[in-house]
Amino acid sequence: MKKIILALLPISLLAQSPAGYWQQEVHYEMDIVMDVDKYQFDGTQKLTYTNNSPDTLKQVFYHLYFNAFQPNSMMDERQRALPDPDKRIGDKLLTRKKKEIGFHEIKSLAQNGVEVGFKITETILQVQLVQPILPGETTVFDMSFHSQVPLQTRRSGRDNAEGIDFTMTQWYPKMAQYDKHGWHADPYVAREYYGVFGTFDVNISIDYQYKLGGTGVELTKEANWEVTGEKDGVRTLELLKTKRGNRDWKFHAENVHDFAWAADKEYVHTQFDGPDGLELNFFYLKEYDSTWARLPKYTAQIFDFMNKQFGKYAYPQFSVIQGGDGGMEYPMCTMLKGTGKMPGLVGVTAHEGIHNWYYGILGINEVQYPWMDEGFTSFAEEEVLHKMKGLTGNAHKGANRNYQYLVTKDMVEPMSTPGDYFSTNMSYGISSYSRGALFLSQLRYILGEDDFNEGMLRFYNIWKFKHPDPYDFVKVMEDVSGIQLDWYLNFWVNTTKTIDYGVKELRGQDRGSLAIDLEKVGEMPMPIRLSVKMKNGDTWVYYIPLVSMMGAPNEESIQRVAKPWPWTNPNYTLSTELMYKDVESVTIDVDGETADINTENNSMGID
Repeated sequence: MKKIILALLPISLLAQSPAGYWQQEVHYEMDIVMDVDKYQFDGTQKLTYTNNSPDTLKQVFYHLYFNAFQPNSMMDERQRALPDPDKRIGDKLLTRKKKEIGFHEIKSLAQNGVEVGFKITETILQVQLVQPILPGETTVFDMSFHSQVPLQTRRSGRDNAEGIDFTMTQWYPKMAQYDKHGWHADPYVAREYYGVFGTFDVNISIDYQYKLGGTGVELTKEANWEVTGEKDGVRTLELLKTKRGNRDWKFHAENVHDFAWAADKEYVHTQFDGPDGLELNFFYLKEYDSTWARLPKYTAQIFDFMNKQFGKYAYPQFSVIQGGDGGMEYPMCTMLKGTGKMPGLVGVTAHEGIHNWYYGILGINEVQYPWMDEGFTSFAEEEVLHKMKGLTGNAHKGANRNYQYLVTKDMVEPMSTPGDYFSTNMSYGISSYSRGALFLSQLRYILGEDDFNEGMLRFYNIWKFKHPDPYDFVKVMEDVSGIQLDWYLNFWVNTTKTIDYGVKELRGQDRGSLAIDLEKVGEMPMPIRLSVKMKNGDTWVYYIPLVSMMGAPNEESIQRVAKPWPWTNPNYTLSTELMYKDVESVTIDVDGETADINTENNSMGID
């Protein structure tokens, strides 16, 4: 059995953080005993909590996510009230029987050995401390709890549609995040998460027939698994025989903000060596072998590209696990459906795996900035799959089409809307995934490829394990490029204003040179990359920056940087050195990299 060295980066990385930065720290030690027949478990949790903030904490909050899987919960009410409810939830929770719901019962809770008072409201446990936690202090919470795993509805649960017994995600009492904005005690109504980085030591006792995979490194590998075969570098593992009763599983994870796992008696478990010593694990049902057996090499390609283009994956293993209800990311693992053809399986593996860079390692707040997490992930996914397919050109045309559709339906909401507050699921999805991806593809158009690529790498390396927000990202990109970007963040993220530039007129000037009259029809400003095609086949590229940018990219592909265009001005004239008679056509954004809502006015020819 191949051993993995636990070479994770310690929380001491905070010493390298930007000036004034701080974050809280947790260490979970949990012992879980599963009753697989009742779909219930008993747990004890020792949580060592370090207050690195400058504030004195007089209360703390926990998330109790399983409490959402009940009739008339906020999640139930929200989905039934939406005009386009998530079909995976719909009104299913309303009819759940007692044995099918989820719950957490808190049996006891103490701080430093002294019982504390608490109140449970929906999915939030509010704790009044017996002694405040001063800045720099560490306190220990000891909890015992009894929980029931809900019938699989959304992301988590038991007995999913494909027959996976247990998808154990958002399954334990989890400390809420406290940051510079205060507590994030957000009730769970079906969107996503924001948690505290730290260490997890999780011991699970479950029926001896079950096979487990999930977050972290398994410390009981030698006791539980043996390699029974290998083909094309893919190793097959089987459970070692043991006496009847429960089998113990121990997992350790560092620098993660959540812990997830799945269990099924029928799992096929394989391993593959990924790039840079990464161990890739796969857990799936035998009937999906025709696609899943081919998945390891594609997963390795995904991680290799991400390492080179966006920063090195920072954990020792990643597990692709059949479970849940679609595709969902967790630290060091993903839960996804087994069905579908190979391209779809590779695509969802790419998306959920890449989440580990943004949701996982950077720890972006998915609740407050869903566009930043889903959008950055979607952008990188589209880049990766485009490359794997051997394609060239704009990889984000699909994202643009989705956004344009939302515009035609008049359903655009500001991307700054928190995930739970969107008026429709469609608006949430397209705003977070597609429009979020366009945020980056347009930024590359603004900055140029070299500065954009350098900025993405620098952002990752500076902010990994530190929960960056949009302003942290923009600051890095400004530092790299020398271009000011607050106007872009404000217009694209905080408003619903649209982009529409047009070529108004091409005309000859006194000495026969070409003058180009442009107009800004939409309310959102953008710099212009203007391509002038000559009759001899040559192309000249002009870059028209905005005044607000206070700079422009330095690229060999740009023949001339023109005078800046104030975003307040609806019209602009570019006087060129090119002869009018030699010009064939003029086109704004020839590669379609901006979300211009009317491209029919982007080009004009000369007869």
